[in-house]
Amino acid sequence: MNPLKIWRNETIGGKVVESLKKNNFQAYFCKTGPEAVSEILKLIPSDASVGVGGSQTIMELGVLDRLAAQGNTIFNHSQPGLDGAQKSAIRRRQLTCDVFLTGANAVTMDGKLVNTDATGNRVAAMIFGPQKVIVVAGMNKVVKDLAAAEERIKSWAAPFNNKRLNTPNPCVKSGRCLDCQGPTRLCNVTTIISKRPSLTDFHVLLIGEDLGF
Repeated sequence: MNPLKIWRNETIGGKVVESLKKNNFQAYFCKTGPEAVSEILKLIPSDASVGVGGSQTIMELGVLDRLAAQGNTIFNHSQPGLDGAQKSAIRRRQLTCDVFLTGANAVTMDGKLVNTDATGNRVAAMIFGPQKVIVVAGMNKVVKDLAAAEERIKSWAAPFNNKRLNTPNPCVKSGRCLDCQGPTRLCNVTTIISKRPSLTDFHVLLIGEDLGF
């Protein structure tokens, strides 16, 4: 990576990590994806059950193979070959797993996590249920404030995820959220986690690379 980009990511990333810590999250800056994977493996015991929220960042890191290799039970509703009932059952298991591992749609400079879901299972598990939550996010997810977080979701996360899931929603053609009203709409539940939920061991890993949508 260009040295100036590394400097920028470390400088801004350090400020965001400090903001997250002020909001009572356990927060870390990892320079690279492999460094983040090593940190995740330190945080997850081999006997823990691990729920996985739909996250392109998690897929890009390749950490699920490492967790499976160390013996973790993984609840991942995005694995191929599952029907609707099986996916729903796995989503419910994610709500009571030992560790919930997911990404974020946006992280604000003052340390808030902003996410938009279709079914709400991901944001629900982030708020309460699992004993430990680990959120990983690349520097491309960092935004100035809540207004910028909403704009990022509309212009990046929503259209990319609709395209990835091959929905018929209008943002697939427009490249931007158009507040669609159809039954296949993905942008149904938006949450702002301003402070660490009081009963959750909550970790945020900010990575000095661009990852996910």
